[in-house]
Amino acid sequence: MKLVTRAQLGWPASAAPSQSTTRGVKVHYEGTAVSTRLLTDHDACLDEWKNIRRSHLANTAENYSDVAYNYAACPHGYLLEGRGLRRRTGANGSQALNRAHFAILGLVGSSGLTEPPDAMLTAIRDGIDLLRENGAGGEIRGHRDGYATACPGGPLYAWVQKGAPRPTTAPTSPKETDMPLTKDDIKTLATTDGIFKAPPDSTTYATNRHWTLASHIEGLTTNVRLIRRTQLAQVAAIQTLAGLVGKGVNTAAVVDAVEKAIADAVITVDVDINSKEG
Repeated sequence: MKLVTRAQLGWPASAAPSQSTTRGVKVHYEGTAVSTRLLTDHDACLDEWKNIRRSHLANTAENYSDVAYNYAACPHGYLLEGRGLRRRTGANGSQALNRAHFAILGLVGSSGLTEPPDAMLTAIRDGIDLLRENGAGGEIRGHRDGYATACPGGPLYAWVQKGAPRPTTAPTSPKETDMPLTKDDIKTLATTDGIFKAPPDSTTYATNRHWTLASHIEGLTTNVRLIRRTQLAQVAAIQTLAGLVGKGVNTAAVVDAVEKAIADAVITVDVDINSKEG
């Protein structure tokens, strides 16, 4: 389990009312548009979670004592602490509906990012198991169970209806993919904010416990695959061109020379994403 605590978020202890047991856990979603940027930028996930708490605390009409949920789950597989263990949910947990279940929010919405990745489902399942170890009963429900709402959205609710099974397919690691890039491509990608960030130094590792190379390289792999397809298309075009030149030209030699030139201009990215994580 990858847990981001309240202390790491810079939050004080929760002021939400205590509750030792519930019938189970309910799964929620945001119900508004959620940016797909969360898929490639873990910092954006943390900002999203902080903004949700900020908006709840600003709700003076309902007088929220804290963010409404015990935990949230992000696309990178992190369980983000909200009220935490043994705390009522909702504004102040005063309604019977809220007292019946602890709550976990998946950081997906009604548009934009709507499909929960396997890593998010794993984090939600981690949260369910953690809450069960600390007073939650066996029920797993969606917010719409017992209340007229679309929450937690179609894709997430379909998973809940299956019993919230833990995903069994491990996500493909960027290390497992051959990723050729030209030196100029590397320079562009490494200096483009939001696509790839250079590995932090040891001080940053010590102070930013949420940073992972895996999350920051996810955006890079998409660009790598596009570049690789472009290179393969270029080779195919050159082969066709060489074949049209005529009998007086050694076609095989032309193709070999061009492919060698391309290979000499390419470096391979082979990063061990497990070598240093936050």
